[in-house]
Amino acid sequence: MRIACPLAQGFEDSEFRVPYDRFRAAGHEVVVIGLDKKKLEGKNKKESVTPDQTFDDVDASEFDALFIPGGHSPDQLRGEDKVVSFVKAFADKPIFAICHGPQLLITADMVRGRTMTAWKTVQVDLKNAGAKVKDEAVVVDDRLVTSRQPQDLDDFVRRSLEIIANGAAAHL
Repeated sequence: MRIACPLAQGFEDSEFRVPYDRFRAAGHEVVVIGLDKKKLEGKNKKESVTPDQTFDDVDASEFDALFIPGGHSPDQLRGEDKVVSFVKAFADKPIFAICHGPQLLITADMVRGRTMTAWKTVQVDLKNAGAKVKDEAVVVDDRLVTSRQPQDLDDFVRRSLEIIANGAAAHL
């Protein structure tokens, strides 16, 4: 599968790196998409990455799934109309969002009626936007996988890979 990863400065280092590496190790292509091609640094300065493509150069139809790491990145990205439009195009595809990642989904009006989790302060925003919130390590609602924090990464990646595998099997 080809997985889109929208990213901006201040992403949560481990919430990007751990899933990115594990998705790739499982044979999936992860494409980092930025507002431009300038090098991005994680909020803890442990990770840096240069986007593979920009939002001006991609179309959501080129991807099979969406992966949104947390940190400050989702809040920055949701202020950009082209990013919100890109995210909206994944409404019928697998979406994996951790920590502050669901902020992008809130702005794209994609959480109403969904069962989700997120970082504790984002849980309030999810409730206010009409989501049913559970304070659990990982919550799966159809093809939407959400988690709260870096300590939940193992469960988050495992469940995300299960969704990818189930989706691939459904297309056989």
